[in-house]
Amino acid sequence: MLLALFHAQLWRGRGSVPNVREMQQRLGEQLASNKLRQAANDQLALEIKDLQEGLEMVEEKARSELGMVKPNEMFVQFTE
Repeated sequence: MLLALFHAQLWRGRGSVPNVREMQQRLGEQLASNKLRQAANDQLALEIKDLQEGLEMVEEKARSELGMVKPNEMFVQFTE
């Protein structure tokens, strides 16, 4: 009787062979999806970093070539 109960549990219900296979398949699909999303997130992080650094370069050029000043700053130019 106990053997029949274990055999039934092996093929039906939670933890059964078909259930475990289905869960493994779903896990593989989820891992693949996570990998794609992580790659997209990494790409966006790089774009954000480029934009942040790019703005600093633009600001530096504007300050040196065009004399840009921020609010509450004073621009002083020395001539030789």
